[in-house]
Amino acid sequence: MHKTIKKLLTLSVLSLSAGLISPFSFAQDGVIVDQSRNRTIPINITLPNNSDKCSEQVKCPVAFVNAGYGISHNEYTFASKLFNAHGYLSIAVAHELKTDPALNRMQPYLTTRMENWHRGVVTLKFLVNQLSTQYPEYDFTKLTLFGHSNGGDISALYASIYSAEVNQVITLDHRRMLIPRNKNIRVLTLRGSDYPADANVLLNDTELKVFPVSQVMIEKSRHNDMYDSGPTWLVERMSNEMTAFLN
Repeated sequence: MHKTIKKLLTLSVLSLSAGLISPFSFAQDGVIVDQSRNRTIPINITLPNNSDKCSEQVKCPVAFVNAGYGISHNEYTFASKLFNAHGYLSIAVAHELKTDPALNRMQPYLTTRMENWHRGVVTLKFLVNQLSTQYPEYDFTKLTLFGHSNGGDISALYASIYSAEVNQVITLDHRRMLIPRNKNIRVLTLRGSDYPADANVLLNDTELKVFPVSQVMIEKSRHNDMYDSGPTWLVERMSNEMTAFLN
C-alpha cells in the first residue's frame, strides 16, 4: 500500500469513509477535530493523479477548496479533480456548522462578516499545521486557495494575513473581501454576471497593470450556479479558465 494512503488511514478523525476513485487517486471523506476550539471540521481529501511521484525531497503542491455559504464542500468536485490532474493534493473544507451563527446580512460586510471569515481563516491555519505533518510529501508553504462566494472571501482574507504561505488564489464570484494586492500572489477571479462586487473588491485598470491578477467576467453566469450542479457549459468554462491559469 502506498505510504501516503497509509497516512490517510491513520488521520486523527472522528469517523472516516474512504474509496478508490482510480488506481492513482484516493478519496478520504470525514472530519478532523480542532480540540483547542472543540470544533469538528468536515473535510474531503483527494490525492493527485501522480501521487507516486510526490516525496519529502520533491514535494507536490496543495490546494484548499472552500465552499460557498450554504453549499456542501463536496459540491466542488470539478475543482478538486482539476487540481488532482495538475498534481495537487486537494483538501475540500466545510466552514459552516449548524452551531455557527448565521451569516450576517447587515452592511458593511467588511465589518459584519469578519467574524465568519476569521473563523474560516483559523480553520485553514489549523488544517495547514495539522495536515502538513500527516502529509510530508506535500508543500503546505506555497498554498493554492480556491473559494466560491463566501469561501472566496475566506480565501482572500487568508492570503492577506498569511501572504508568505500563499502562492495562488482562485475565487468564483466572491464579492465582499478585497482581493490581495500582492505581487507574489497570482489571482484568478471568475465573475458572475448577476451581482456586482462591493467597492474596491476588484482591481481597477491601474492596479491590474501592477499585480498578477486576472478578472474574468463570464457572461450569462449566475452567482449561485458556480458549483458542480450548475449548468454544464458553466462548469466547463470555469474548468477551462482554471486550467489555463494553472498552466
